[in-house]
Amino acid sequence: MLLVFIGLFSGIIGGMGIGGGTILIPAIILFTDLTQQQAQSVNLISFIPVAATALITHFKNKNIETHLCLPLTGFGIIGAIAGSLLAVNLPPLLLRKLFGAFLFLMGLYEFFWKDKSRTK
Repeated sequence: MLLVFIGLFSGIIGGMGIGGGTILIPAIILFTDLTQQQAQSVNLISFIPVAATALITHFKNKNIETHLCLPLTGFGIIGAIAGSLLAVNLPPLLLRKLFGAFLFLMGLYEFFWKDKSRTK
């Protein structure tokens, strides 16, 4: 039942645009016996339907700059391959520390430096 609540909460957070992986990955690490690599792969698999839904919604609402899609997709695929090869070859403890440091730095950025005066 705990995993149902973790999935639900990470889905809500992801739907808000915050990123469900910030909840899902640490929760999987804490409450299961999966490694960091396995937790990240679960997060990526669970992201597919969320991303597909968001893509359809934004395309219908004309929120997509179509001329940017091809280069971003191509370089995104290259980055995903490089990142997955790196993640598989790093020790789980080091990967967990790097992920934690990344989340910490992103939190600092959001708190101190992100332009809070922008509104949409």
